[in-house]
Amino acid sequence: MYLNSVVEKLIEYILQFGSLNKQQLELIKQKGRLLHLKKDEYFSEAGKIPKQVGFVIEGVIRGCYYNNKGEEITRCFITENSMVCDYLNFEANTSSSDYLQATTDCTLVIFSKTDWEELSHIIIGWDAIKNKIVQLCMYQKSRKGPVISQDATTRYLAFMDNYPALINRVPLAYVASYLGVTQQSLSRIRKNIR
Repeated sequence: MYLNSVVEKLIEYILQFGSLNKQQLELIKQKGRLLHLKKDEYFSEAGKIPKQVGFVIEGVIRGCYYNNKGEEITRCFITENSMVCDYLNFEANTSSSDYLQATTDCTLVIFSKTDWEELSHIIIGWDAIKNKIVQLCMYQKSRKGPVISQDATTRYLAFMDNYPALINRVPLAYVASYLGVTQQSLSRIRKNIR
C-alpha cells in the first residue's frame, strides 16, 4: 500500500471533524509515519507510557487488560478508519493499565507525542478537531460492549450487530472474553443460533 493512499484515508477521516487548508493537511501528512504491526504485536502495553497516536488503515486492534484474578479481558475492538491510543495516559505521560494489541496484521499511520503536540502549536483550529477525534476514540475504547446483566445469547447477538465483520477476523477466544463467557459457552451459543 502506498503511503499517499494510506495518508489520504487519514485526511478523509480528519476532515469529518473540521476543515483545514492544503498547507495544514500537508503538514499532517509530513508528520505521519507508517507502522506495520504483525498479529499479536502491541501498539502500547500496560506498565509503559504510551508514546504514539495511531490511525488504523488496515486490520483490527483490541484493547485488553488483566483483572484481579489474572484473567485477560477484552474491552474493545478498534477497526479500520479509527484512531487508536490510550489517550488519557498519552496526554498525562503516565503508565497505561491496558494493552492495545494487533489481532490481525495491521497498517497504521502514527504520530509521536512531539509531532502530535506540534500540530496543535502550528495549525489554528487543530485542537478543536483533535478534541472531537479524541472524544470518539474514548467512546470507542470505553466498554460500550456487552451489558453483563443480559444473557449471553443477547450479548452475542448485540456483538454481531455492532461488529458484523469481526466474527471471522478475530480469534473466538477474544470474542468470548469480550462477551464475558467461556469459549465453550460461545460455541454452544453459536451452534444454537445457526
